[in-house]
Amino acid sequence: MGRQRRKDTDFPRARLGSGAIAEVRPSEFGSGYEVIVDGTPQSHVDPADPTHLAFEYVARMGAVIDQLPAGPISAVHLGAGGLTLPRYVAHTRPGSRQQVVELEQPLVDLVRAELPLPRDAQVRIRVGDARAGLGRVPPAMRGSVDLVVSDVYSGAQTPAHLTTVEFYREAAALLAPGGVLLVNVADGAGLAFARRQVATVRDVLPHVAILAEVQVLKGRRFGNLVLAASARELPTEWLPRLMAAGPHPAKVAEGAEVRAFAGDAAPATDADATASPKPSERLFE
Repeated sequence: MGRQRRKDTDFPRARLGSGAIAEVRPSEFGSGYEVIVDGTPQSHVDPADPTHLAFEYVARMGAVIDQLPAGPISAVHLGAGGLTLPRYVAHTRPGSRQQVVELEQPLVDLVRAELPLPRDAQVRIRVGDARAGLGRVPPAMRGSVDLVVSDVYSGAQTPAHLTTVEFYREAAALLAPGGVLLVNVADGAGLAFARRQVATVRDVLPHVAILAEVQVLKGRRFGNLVLAASARELPTEWLPRLMAAGPHPAKVAEGAEVRAFAGDAAPATDADATASPKPSERLFE
């Protein structure tokens, strides 16, 4: 007798403040679970192996984190999802101090109940808007944070107020002199939004690298680009390591390539910013 297919209503779920439905489902692509919000996969979590980063852009963020100086780090994550990267940092760098800012309390409660963090993970979750949450980070952490991750979505789009020069200045103020900002940017054909995001981040932190799948970086399909930025020059020895880390086919752009990618795009400001483009509903089928 074949295995009976579970009904959608069988999965743990929560209604978010936005009205969207968040669910935790077993992953269809190997071990672990996915956090899905209104049909859009937001996170993959493998409690048995926190180093299993199934989403390509998350794996690229993990590859950058691996290049930071050895030992515990301090990190601020804007956007919780399934707490995938906080788990990764806690596992690969025991003793790290981490703060997470997430808008949706029901999502936090769902993830804590179904995908609890390891007991020894030093992760504090603050509920509220990501930008407002930057102002609530303990004063002692300002100017001393090793890593800030911006990966915030409302549905399938990044809100406009989290894409501006003013926002990135607030995020960069947390960073230590050699600290790194990681930004997840989703875009499609033409890459107009991504080009403007690169120009915006470069206006705040001059040293930027772009990590993406080759066809995404060429604007041939919708996907995620990871921006890694710092006030200091990113070490050139990172590049072959990031390329080797995959996923493949991968591209890491730096220096002149980044400047050419941004072109004449104007930095986004609070006065004129837009949300990231909405992907086609067919993308996640």
